Formats: sequence, structure tokens, C-alpha cells
Amino acid sequence: MCPQWNKQPKPQAFTLIELLVVIAIIGILSALLLPALSKAKSRAQTIICLSNLKQLELCFHLYVGENSDCMPPNNFVYDLTTLRAFPGNEGPSWCTNVAPYIGDPAGIKGGLLYQYNTSVGIYRCPADNSTLETPGGVKLPQPRIRSYNMSQSINGLSYAGQIADAIPHYTKTTQIHNPTPTGLIVFIDMHQDEIMDTQFGIPVLADWWSPEVWWDLPANRHNQGANFSFADGHAQRWKWKVPKVVTVPRGSVQPLADNEQADYELMQSGFRQDFND
Repeated sequence: MCPQWNKQPKPQAFTLIELLVVIAIIGILSALLLPALSKAKSRAQTIICLSNLKQLELCFHLYVGENSDCMPPNNFVYDLTTLRAFPGNEGPSWCTNVAPYIGDPAGIKGGLLYQYNTSVGIYRCPADNSTLETPGGVKLPQPRIRSYNMSQSINGLSYAGQIADAIPHYTKTTQIHNPTPTGLIVFIDMHQDEIMDTQFGIPVLADWWSPEVWWDLPANRHNQGANFSFADGHAQRWKWKVPKVVTVPRGSVQPLADNEQADYELMQSGFRQDFND
């Protein structure tokens, strides 16, 4: 007799309905996982940004320690009409990079803090996706190299007259008393549509010039928040009640948005002092 061969049954293919069910399950899982992954990425970027600010703050304190308690100069103010620094505000400074226009790290490497940490990367927030642009506003593909400014109160006020009375300013750490070093802002995570030169200022005295306007605007990258470092060396994130959106041409003062007063006063608290002292 001829041997009987056991015939193996042919594998059954997925039906169309089964494929659709699998695709639907994958879609549901993706919808559940992607927000969590995005949130984890955002949190990681916030942590790295805070680390950058703490490293810059350490450079700041190393400079102070080597210079008889004097803070690093913060003397770079850029004039958009001439596309160069205002006379007397060219430096030396902690940094002289023009963030939206200059991708050459010379302004960082020539700054007074670079000698203490020679990483250009710590000057840029990892959540800052902005690129360079021309002064005419044409976007370029190259990423920017700087996201942070230094408070104009930190050895940065070279103006005279009323504006010098509008912003407290300190040349030595021993002068800091109100706010205390734990409350005095040093480095600010800047809004990508606002950053230009290396100073951040805000009116502090009430009813001076144009009250309740933003001279400069902090970032809105970290889950509607921004990161800051303080004169005692710590760094932290502040959460905004109102999203920070630039609504005026670069270099112009910006009025407060609706319900933005609390955020504005929070920023002022990082500069304020008793002018009668």
C-alpha cells in the first residue's frame, strides 16, 4: 500500500475584520502612549534646561569669587535701528550674542563666564526650537545657540536718569537684600520671539513711564512656564496663569494680556527692592 501522508492544514489568513480590529487596537494604544511619551519628553527638557541654568549660575558665582564679590558685567544692549550695540553697551559682558541673528558662538566664547564652563550648549534651552533669522525676518534653518538672558539688575544698568531709578541694580552680591538672594533672579529663560540682546528688564516702580508693560518677555515653553536661576544658586520653574505670547514687533514694549497681572507681579518680585534704603 502506498503510505498515507498527513496533509498539514493551510494556515488561515487574517480576515479583513480581524485586521481592522488589530489596527484599531494599535491606534488606541498609540493614543494612550503618545501623550505620556510627549509629557515625559517635555519633563526631561525642563530638567535639562534647569541644569543649564544651574551651570550658568555656578559660572556666575565662580566669577564673583575671583573678582572681589563683583558680579559679571551685563553690558550688551542691541539697537535694532543700527543693528549694533548702543554706544557704551558693547561689552565686556557675560555674553554678547544676538540670539535671533547670530549663530557664530564668538559672542558666547568671548563672554566673561565661558572660561568657567566651555560648553556652548548650556546657553540654549533644549525645548527652544527657534531658528536663526535675518534682520528682515526671513527664517533660516540653523538652530539658535542662546535662549537665556541675565537680569538687568545684575550689574547691567548703564543707563542714566529715570530708567536707572526704575530697575534695582547691584554690582556686588553683598548689596542684595530685598529681595534676598533666594528671590533675586539672575538668569531668565527667554521667549523665542522676544529675545535679542543679553539683558532682561521690567519696570518695577509703579506709574513710571508706561506702567504695566513687558519690556522683555519670559519663555512659555515648559508646559506654560519658564525657568529661572537665582542669586543663591538654585533654579526653578514658574508656571504662568496666562500663556506668554508676543503680540508686538521685536524690540517694542508689550501691554499685559487679560488676567496677566499676577504673572507680571511675580516677575517684578524677582527684581524689587526698597528704594528708600
